[in-house]
Amino acid sequence: MKKQMIKALTLMVLLFLPLALVKAQNTLTPQNLFDIKTVVEVSVSPDKNYIAYALMVPRPFTDNAGGDYRELHVYDVQNQQSIPFITGKRSVFSLGWTPDGKAITFRANFPDIQGVQVYAINLKGGEAYPLTRHAAGINSYEFIDENTLAMVSISSENPEKTRLRNKGFNIDVFEEEYRHLNLYRYDLTTHQTRQLTDGVTVFDFTLSPDKKLAAAAIAPRNLVDDSFMFKRIYTVDMETGEMKLLVNNPGKLGKMVWSPDGSKLAFQSASKLEDAVIGSLFVADVPNNKTFEELRNYVEGMELSVIDIDWKDNRTLLYAAEEGVDIVFSEHRLDRPVREILIQPAQIVFNRFHHIDGKVAMAGNTWQHPSELYTFDIRRKQLTRRTRHNPWLSEIRLSHQRKLVYDARDGKDIQGVLLYPLNYEEGKRYPLIVYIHGGPEAAVKNGWSTFYSMWGQIATAHDFFVFMPNYRASSGRGVDFTMVGYGDLVGVEYDDVIDGIDHLIEIGYVDKDRVGMGGGSYGGYFSAWSATRHTDRFAASVVFVGIANQISKRKTTDIPWEDYYVHWGYWTHENWQDVYSRSPLKYAHQSKTPTLVLHGTEDPRVPPSQGLELYRALKLHGKAPVRLIWYNGEGHGNRLNVHRLDYIVRTMDWFDYYLRSDKPKDKMPAKYPDYGVFEQD
Repeated sequence: MKKQMIKALTLMVLLFLPLALVKAQNTLTPQNLFDIKTVVEVSVSPDKNYIAYALMVPRPFTDNAGGDYRELHVYDVQNQQSIPFITGKRSVFSLGWTPDGKAITFRANFPDIQGVQVYAINLKGGEAYPLTRHAAGINSYEFIDENTLAMVSISSENPEKTRLRNKGFNIDVFEEEYRHLNLYRYDLTTHQTRQLTDGVTVFDFTLSPDKKLAAAAIAPRNLVDDSFMFKRIYTVDMETGEMKLLVNNPGKLGKMVWSPDGSKLAFQSASKLEDAVIGSLFVADVPNNKTFEELRNYVEGMELSVIDIDWKDNRTLLYAAEEGVDIVFSEHRLDRPVREILIQPAQIVFNRFHHIDGKVAMAGNTWQHPSELYTFDIRRKQLTRRTRHNPWLSEIRLSHQRKLVYDARDGKDIQGVLLYPLNYEEGKRYPLIVYIHGGPEAAVKNGWSTFYSMWGQIATAHDFFVFMPNYRASSGRGVDFTMVGYGDLVGVEYDDVIDGIDHLIEIGYVDKDRVGMGGGSYGGYFSAWSATRHTDRFAASVVFVGIANQISKRKTTDIPWEDYYVHWGYWTHENWQDVYSRSPLKYAHQSKTPTLVLHGTEDPRVPPSQGLELYRALKLHGKAPVRLIWYNGEGHGNRLNVHRLDYIVRTMDWFDYYLRSDKPKDKMPAKYPDYGVFEQD
């Protein structure tokens, strides 16, 4: 009994240790990241009286290693209170409502039925119950009527493959084993399905208001490259399955939304085949007799990238857009040349919104807090924060964060986000961590900037400046801004980063001898480039799932066509010298920058061989310490809580050691850091 009490007390200490550290130190620590709850998805009820939302809750380290949980909560708009519906060790996705608005629906993989199914839970409470009992997992769904779903699910496995696997054959025929994602009708009363598409893959769909047609994003194969580059817009008859090409859009395709009367379809798309960003906005009649080139791009020439869309009414579009480091929410009458801004820049950062009859809900954040539930009343133009899931953050000292604008060497204005050291003193120079976002078709926003893979407030608590530039090739500044990086990798786009660092040095903020860089994917590529080609500029580098050798990467990634169409514009064999000249590996022999390389062993996007090539070249020929960390079982980024903890603790140790400490720079930090959350054996 005494041992059990001691064990229970120990468990309580472990559970509350991060928050205890917060209150003692009053600064954000790596361990505190695993206390932060985040609203990640919202859905407004048909009567607008309730908002269902998913709350991301980090998995405690007292559980087995794994990913975060996603709880279901419901906000009562009239009573202004949030009610937890599904909590604990479960996760819900794809929130929606039954047609009568009496129950919340979602996808989940619960133990009662095999695979991902569609569930519902009554608004009055009770247990969640399955709506579907489909043999394969369900990717997406919409109600046709109260008894029928439209859904996308994967086709059955090849019987021959099943037979051979049962005999012990553990083999795959590469890129020929894919199974199509099909569109089905599903009868909720009989649990019978009827397949509507065949021989193609449906990556996304949305039903017309009368439920007779689906607008579907369809590609020839269920491969990642097809999902990036080869989706085209078709209509599918929901009775017969007849497919008709609606828009032969080139390149990347995003969200599609029917107008309320079903006569038009608005959609996000790249502006052309070579455009890397799904940032333009088009409208097609249904049926459509225009080519893609004849359709109006409603944001043509604007320095922004559309990130979500809907209809206000049959004549008016609603859209959210990245505009530099800000998010702006606008409406645009189809017959007018310009938009009206509804939510101005620098108020809130969000990625998606849900709209019902003038009421909008979103998961929004600012630089002072992670994403919470917000609502926006279009008629009153009133933005309201509805939840506060991290009240303990009010006790934390946060560093100042602001939008930074500076001139590149050619005079172009570049935007970024700058975080100040927590104990900043004017006139004093500080070490700098440069965080580089991936893509490069993405953008850092001036919102909450502290995650396991972004150092943000954790680094500033160690008295670092943190600089996060939106270099050319990023999204958020229009097509021309993005296209500067086309065929010119680590060219002007990299110069923009160097110019930002030089700006911070020139204004007296940063010590030029204590600059480090880190990031993942394309950010890892920049960091490897900094540690090799520009090693004289950097005292430390963190390369996460980054590119080392463009020649080998281009032929081993799962998106070779996307890489070709929107980044390079030519194949390696057509100019291999140029491809190699843009590879950090070429310059690894001259490196004097201590480099930490971290990579998932199951990464299909930037295969782990890239991390190994960089490590081996630096180890054999470089002139500074190098370490390689394998995250076993992880892909293009870390999912497990323990691996996320390792990343943020280990990388902060690396920057602290080489940019802040006076320890010998030919040595390295400990192989296994103090994670601060586990009981010592």
